[in-house]
Amino acid sequence: MTRSTAPRSGWAPSRRSLLRGGAASAVGGALAVLAATPSQAAWPTFTTGAAGDHVWAVQRMLGERGYWCGAPDGYFGGLTEQAVYAIQKAGGLTPDAIVGRNTLRALAHWVLPPVLDEGTGTRVVIDLQRQLLTVLHDGALQLTLNTSTGNGEPYDWYGREVKATTPPGEFAVFSTYSQGWQTGPLGDLYRPQYFNGAIAVHGSDHIPPWPDSHGCARVSVAAMDMLWGGTMTTGTPVRVV
Repeated sequence: MTRSTAPRSGWAPSRRSLLRGGAASAVGGALAVLAATPSQAAWPTFTTGAAGDHVWAVQRMLGERGYWCGAPDGYFGGLTEQAVYAIQKAGGLTPDAIVGRNTLRALAHWVLPPVLDEGTGTRVVIDLQRQLLTVLHDGALQLTLNTSTGNGEPYDWYGREVKATTPPGEFAVFSTYSQGWQTGPLGDLYRPQYFNGAIAVHGSDHIPPWPDSHGCARVSVAAMDMLWGGTMTTGTPVRVV
């Protein structure tokens, strides 16, 4: 039997729903104004730690554009920070996790990263220049995540000095670890999916907006759980460009 989605008789939206809907409309209207106003006009900014319906509205719009930040909750936490980094990188802005005029303009204009792989099926692309990880399906952009790849610094690997790089090329996931944190010789990796030797996409508690890893592509712990939920698996193509 199909469940009706029509409102029940006498049903009315909650005050919270009305406030959030109003905030979304207000922010949407502000975005339209921003697109047409001079760049020197003043505009308030907010960043990590902010809370309110304006944050909820921005979270919703980030998600609509594929900048994954989990379910909107009105609090500017770590996942929202990661999503703001991602849209700022895609738009060529300074990735500072501060939502102000330029970031809101990027939202208004639906700024997205370029599609760097037009292959069929689900594919993961790691963009070394922009430090972004994108998920594509049949050449269509699905998700964009902030990532941090090899920082280019030398490090010791069992008595041999090697450089922390993430080599470009065409790969596929060949090994995974699903049980949570895996301890490796260079640190702990959350639910890694290996695609090139010891190089993996994995969750981390530290994903700055610049290259900082030994070669892996870091994403947030929550984003890694999300990728495990039907997006990445053994055999998934991974392109590093």
